[in-house]
Amino acid sequence: MVRTVEAVIDQRGKVRLLEPLQLPAARRALVVVLEDAPFEAQHEAALLSEAALTEDWNRPEEEKAWSYLQSAK
Repeated sequence: MVRTVEAVIDQRGKVRLLEPLQLPAARRALVVVLEDAPFEAQHEAALLSEAALTEDWNRPEEEKAWSYLQSAK
């Protein structure tokens, strides 16, 4: 089984998984170092913009424009 989990690697190379991971035994792993900021920084930006986006997206014209994506009642 192949499973992907997100992690952050500090400047000293210590890997910290961002979610708990239980394995039945030791496993090999591949590490891909990404160029962008860690997940926490991206998540913080999303939280900071949430209020402004909520105000913009919760307008009647937005509801009408996206209503076709809602499940049939």
